[in-house]
Amino acid sequence: MLDACYSPAAVQTAVDLANTLKPVKGEDALETVEQLRDFLDDHFPAESPSSAAGQGVRRRLSRADLAEVRALRETVRALLERASTDAAGAAALINDGLRDSRATPVLRHDHDRWWTEVTSDTDRCSAQLAATTLSALASVIATLGPARLGVCAGPNCRATYVDLSRNGSKQYCTRTCAHRASVAAYRSRQSPR
Repeated sequence: MLDACYSPAAVQTAVDLANTLKPVKGEDALETVEQLRDFLDDHFPAESPSSAAGQGVRRRLSRADLAEVRALRETVRALLERASTDAAGAAALINDGLRDSRATPVLRHDHDRWWTEVTSDTDRCSAQLAATTLSALASVIATLGPARLGVCAGPNCRATYVDLSRNGSKQYCTRTCAHRASVAAYRSRQSPR
């Protein structure tokens, strides 16, 4: 696989952002500025000096930042939900989001390794997060295809995922959901008809 503009950590950040909203349970883990700060601290540790997104989110966060990140979450979630069925629509979401965040690719070098990173030239928290997450998802689509983005097949789950495995056969967000589905199928086969 090409080492394009994403790292598995950036892809996981996108998935985790989308999954801060749990529509089946009616739970939202991004309701307060403090919850946003915790999310950013978990995904952009202060000791990560090479992360432009990490540097951009270290400023004081406000309710406006929270509203912008929640809007970005809706975009990322919509992208993960529809990429496998509407690749052109997913591409439009990515392109619009990257344009709005004023994202720019940057060539970086560290420890005898070169890579590209997409950053934003604005200090807005949502713009930095958009540049990181949307460029990572765009790279996954470009290298592995849009079918690698999806929604859990569990009947009581709407969590999103990105399948970075070799065989690309992921259907569930976690092993827990896969196990629940397996147990339910087994019980269904065992019940008298």
